[in-house]
Amino acid sequence: MISRSILLALVFSCFGFVQAQEDNGAAPQAETLENDSAPNKPKAPSSGTLTTDKAKEAAEKGLEMTAEEVSKIARQLDQNPQAKDVAAGVLQPIYVVAKKLAFPAFHWVAFALMAAGVVSYALQLGLGKLVVLTRLGFSLKEIVSDAVGLAISVVGLVLTTQAAAENSTFTQSPAAVLSATATGIVAGIILYFWGQSQELDAAAGRSKSTVHSKR
Repeated sequence: MISRSILLALVFSCFGFVQAQEDNGAAPQAETLENDSAPNKPKAPSSGTLTTDKAKEAAEKGLEMTAEEVSKIARQLDQNPQAKDVAAGVLQPIYVVAKKLAFPAFHWVAFALMAAGVVSYALQLGLGKLVVLTRLGFSLKEIVSDAVGLAISVVGLVLTTQAAAENSTFTQSPAAVLSATATGIVAGIILYFWGQSQELDAAAGRSKSTVHSKR
């Protein structure tokens, strides 16, 4: 009887031990299944990305507001009688001079001058700055000045050609156009060498002043 009771106790003990091992092994699997079945949560954007997006939105809104304000001011000026009178006062002398100078010789001179400006400033921005750099000189002001001069010369050349085509026979004469172009190119090259020498002298002066200041 006692041996039978001991045997039953051993059997129940073994069964309980095996059951406990199965429960311990099933718990992590359940957790793994729960983790696997759980939906992937989207990652929250970083603070740097949010700051950049906010800055872009603020810049876009600022540009839109500025454009709206500028267009509103322009509409108000267009409807203002005093602004119209001021604009007419500015343009009237120019119209008078333009009518008096509406002849082929003036447009020839204007075309040659604008062509000379284009050639001179283009060479200054290209070859001139390379020559200055070889002398260890550099000036951002000179670059900006030459770029502005080139832009003005190009616009002036276009407007001069348009005015000549509408108000004189300059553009109808190939000899006049070619001679004005050749004159402008030669004058532009001369102006380029003149401007380059002045810029080199300025670069040398800046280098000397730098050396003296270091001493």
